[in-house]
Amino acid sequence: MISTRGRYALRVMIDLAAVGHDGYTPMKDVAARQGISLKYLEQILPILSKNNLVEAVHGKGGGYKLAKDPSEITAGDVLRLTEKGLAPVACLAEGSEKCERAHLCDTIGFWKGFNEAINSYLDGTTLQDLAGGIK
Repeated sequence: MISTRGRYALRVMIDLAAVGHDGYTPMKDVAARQGISLKYLEQILPILSKNNLVEAVHGKGGGYKLAKDPSEITAGDVLRLTEKGLAPVACLAEGSEKCERAHLCDTIGFWKGFNEAINSYLDGTTLQDLAGGIK
């Protein structure tokens, strides 16, 4: 299940993509449009900034903007930064220990296919797609 943090991060990124100007957008404006508390956004934005998905400028005239074109940022990029993991089962989670029962598991192929489908979908959906095909 995608957490509130992941959902809100995706909403913020879509909002910034939709605004789409070269200037910086104050987070209070995004918070108001999205109905998300500014305090919550202050927890999410450093993650996105540190990982080069958004650029930040502090002070008068400051705010946030996308660091790349919306067509170059996927839902997967955003969710992988804000979620503990996207794997459907623990044995496929990044950094997990090798499962001792993998060779006996009748469902591992199913879970691998499901995981690939999830990641393919997330990586094939850009902010441009989610923001209504903005240019």
